[in-house]
Amino acid sequence: MSPAEAGSTVPTSPAPPAPSAPLTLRERRRAAAVQEILSAAEEHIGREGPHSLSLRAVARSLGMTVQALYHYFPSRDDLVTALITKAYDDLADAVQVAVDAVADPGLSRMVAAAEGYRRWAVANPERFQLIYGAPLRHYAAPTDGPTTQAVRRMSAIFERELFGGLTTQQLAAADIPPLSPALREELERLPPDGLGSLPPPAVAIILSAWGHMHGLVSLEVFGHTSFVDTHQAEIFRIAMHTMLADIHRRIPPADGAARARRPRP
Repeated sequence: MSPAEAGSTVPTSPAPPAPSAPLTLRERRRAAAVQEILSAAEEHIGREGPHSLSLRAVARSLGMTVQALYHYFPSRDDLVTALITKAYDDLADAVQVAVDAVADPGLSRMVAAAEGYRRWAVANPERFQLIYGAPLRHYAAPTDGPTTQAVRRMSAIFERELFGGLTTQQLAAADIPPLSPALREELERLPPDGLGSLPPPAVAIILSAWGHMHGLVSLEVFGHTSFVDTHQAEIFRIAMHTMLADIHRRIPPADGAARARRPRP
C-alpha cells in the first residue's frame, strides 16, 4: 500500500494474511461443490464465451438441477460475481508469481508484473473477456463487493512495484501536466484503501500506465496485433521498459522533491 503521510515510503512487500479457523466438514464439502460449479462455469465460458453463461447450462454440464445449483448460487449474478472475483484473483496470482520469479537484476519487477499480466490474459482470453470485455447484460457488480476487493488486490501489486521505496513528497512532485482543480478534487476523493492513498499526480501516472499496459494486452488478446506474429511478447517488453523509463524521469529524487516543496524566500 502507499504512504499515508509525507515522507513515508511505499512498503516493498504485503502484510502476511491473518490466520483463520479451520473449516468444518460441512464447510469443506460446500467449498468443494462451489469450486466444482465454478470450474464447470469456466469451462462453459471457455467453449461458448462469457455472454452465453446461464445457470441452466452449468447445472446441465454437472448433471444437477437448476434448483440444486441455487443452493450454492441463488442467482446468475451471484455466479457471475464469483467468476469475476476468481478471475481477478487468478490474474493477481499470476502477476505475483511473475514478480517473485525475477532473478535477473537487469529485469524490472514492474516489467515482470506487466508480463505476468499479459501471459495470463493471452492464456485465458475468454476469462479476460469476462472481466475486461463488453459488460454482461443485466449484470451489475455489488458495490464495494468481492470484485472490487479483488481488483484492489491486483492494483496493490502494481502500485508497490511501480512506486515502492518512493516517498509521498516525491510522488506529489512528479513532473506531469497540471491537473485541473476538478480532476484533483476527484482523485482526492478516491477511497484510502485503493488509489486514494496516493497523491493525485501519482494516481494520474498509475492510471496512465495501466491504460498503456492493458491497451496493448487487449489488442493482442483480441487479435489486433497478430501482424507481428510471434514477436508480440518482445514488442510488449520494449513498450513496458519505455513506459517505465518515462515514469522514472518524471519522479524527482528525494532531495529534489524536498526542494520543490520548500517555499521560496
